[in-house]
Amino acid sequence: MTEWVRLGLGIAVLIAGSLTVLTWAGISQRRAVLLASARAVVQLAFVAAVLRGVFQAPWTVVLVLAVMFSVASFTAARRLRGQLGAGRAVAASCAAGSVVVIGLIVGLPVLSRDLRTLVAVSCIVFGGTMTAATLAGRRLSDGLRRRRDEIEAWLSVGATPRQAIRAIARDAAFEALVPALDQTRTVGLVTLPGAFVGALLGGASATAAARFQVVVLIGLLCAESITATLLVWLLGAPATLPADPAERP
Repeated sequence: MTEWVRLGLGIAVLIAGSLTVLTWAGISQRRAVLLASARAVVQLAFVAAVLRGVFQAPWTVVLVLAVMFSVASFTAARRLRGQLGAGRAVAASCAAGSVVVIGLIVGLPVLSRDLRTLVAVSCIVFGGTMTAATLAGRRLSDGLRRRRDEIEAWLSVGATPRQAIRAIARDAAFEALVPALDQTRTVGLVTLPGAFVGALLGGASATAAARFQVVVLIGLLCAESITATLLVWLLGAPATLPADPAERP
């Protein structure tokens, strides 16, 4: 019981610290912090209970992974509301990145072929593709608005919509990969990622933990590269351009 009391007290203090700083700075995200923290506690408690059952009934892993992927795709698509066909594009691009990377890691197998590894790798990859899709889609939308004159100039000389926004799409895909690139470049020098620390806490040797983390990081780069590239291609030939904010009433 004492352990749970310490955990609850620690979480409360950390949340209070966040709220205090945001209040002092006048940043209106206090409710978001509270909701995000509450959801994290509830969702992780639920997932812990579900995974205990999954490992005892292996066939249920398919259902769990399907739910995880659906939530990741829905979350990214929700961030891109207003872009025609964004939901389908997000689902297809996230699926492509996830299937290729998880298939390679588990199928070769690069890591041990067991349910725990499959679930761990899958949820990390799903999260990476969700982030890449969100960033790529939002950067693309922002570029279409900011560089509208450039696009219209290309269209006026006979370029197709895809040709007219090719440079913007490339920039959007690159920007989406920056967090993963920075994390991979600085691993071990700036931070020890969660997969590495989790493996150590789970009793793995430092060598085994490093091996798992390297595979995960490079796998994330591959998955996010596929997702971001495919997404900007699928959304990269719009029939109409988003409205210029300066033209809105």
